[in-house]
Amino acid sequence: MPTLHPLKTALLFAALLLAFVGYDAQAADKPLKVYILVGQSNMQGHARLNTIDYIGDDPMTKPLYDLLTDDGTPVTAERVWISDITGIGDNNGVTTGKLTTGYGARRTPTQTADKIGPEYAFGLTMQEAYDGPILIIKAAWGGKSLHIDYRPPSAGPYTLNEGEVEKFTKQGKDVKQIAADKAQASGHYYRLMMDHVKSVLADPGKVVPSYDKDAGYEIGGFVWFQGFNDLVFGDVYPNRAEPGGYDDYSKWMAMFIKDVRKDLDQPKMPFVIGVLGVGGPDDPDAKNQSKKHFREAMALPAKHMDGVFAVDTALYWDQTLDAIDKKRGKVKQMRHLLKTKNKSTPNADGSMSAEDQKAYLEKYQAELISPEEQALWDRGASNQGYHYLGSAKTLSQIGEAFAKVLLNN
Repeated sequence: MPTLHPLKTALLFAALLLAFVGYDAQAADKPLKVYILVGQSNMQGHARLNTIDYIGDDPMTKPLYDLLTDDGTPVTAERVWISDITGIGDNNGVTTGKLTTGYGARRTPTQTADKIGPEYAFGLTMQEAYDGPILIIKAAWGGKSLHIDYRPPSAGPYTLNEGEVEKFTKQGKDVKQIAADKAQASGHYYRLMMDHVKSVLADPGKVVPSYDKDAGYEIGGFVWFQGFNDLVFGDVYPNRAEPGGYDDYSKWMAMFIKDVRKDLDQPKMPFVIGVLGVGGPDDPDAKNQSKKHFREAMALPAKHMDGVFAVDTALYWDQTLDAIDKKRGKVKQMRHLLKTKNKSTPNADGSMSAEDQKAYLEKYQAELISPEEQALWDRGASNQGYHYLGSAKTLSQIGEAFAKVLLNN
């Protein structure tokens, strides 16, 4: 058997070694790509893990399902890490680690749970496109507004408008105290978010053990996914049913973008606005067009500011699940009518016992919702409409869309 020259042996060994570790070696000298994801409950994510399998049913989303799972088991990213701050009230906490499932909304802020948000598909999509290390810094709290909670510093403290002053005065409330409380609360979550981001960036190695200080890091973009608490706050937006009724949101959003870029010393940082899409595409025949006006206001900065992009998340609303949810709503309404003995409704005049009501509701639901529809709902949805029905299919498509916008711009 012929023997190899020592130099050839060494070269062959090096080639074999590179074949095994070449991918990581290539990644080692690349900068850490950092993406910042911020918002309220839908950025937190309320899709339970049991809804991930539903993604694979649709041929259009099957490639996304294959990205997220390995033989039906959710994958853990190889080169994506996450540092996620969230909380309930004053109870805030941070979870860190390699990106996997569990970084959605959770009752205990310092522990991962059984939900995902947009971050999961976002991170895995980024990993497919970039062969270096990636870090997601996430900050999201449920039920938070832009006009108060995330209020940008340049907007100053929130001040009550004339309608609010008149309303609180008529209610006999202490207007000065309310104004002082709102002023003090202004920007609280902006500051929490910024403190978290800066803390992580001060020492990325605490989250990413393989972080290469010589290669450094680059901030690849900021994603904002919020809106519901401003959409429904009529006191702050008294003309919301009219065109331009949410102009203040557009103004504050533009200020937020400028302030974030300034505070992070990233004047050209790409910024993505996830336009609120609960309920699906706009209905041109709807009497109340406030949702349409709000979506336009959310997207407006993307038309006037460089490096700002709007993603219409209504495109990913699941119409099939929505149709089932509307039927579920009818059942819920009937249950309420029976309990409140609504005399204008047949069989709800108070004559039925609790046992009879239960039997009536079971029959009513069986006539509305087929076993196939119920099975589909159980696989695809896990929450309310304002949380995109808790659908992993929807939130994962949204996360993928956010990533693709940043990758293509």
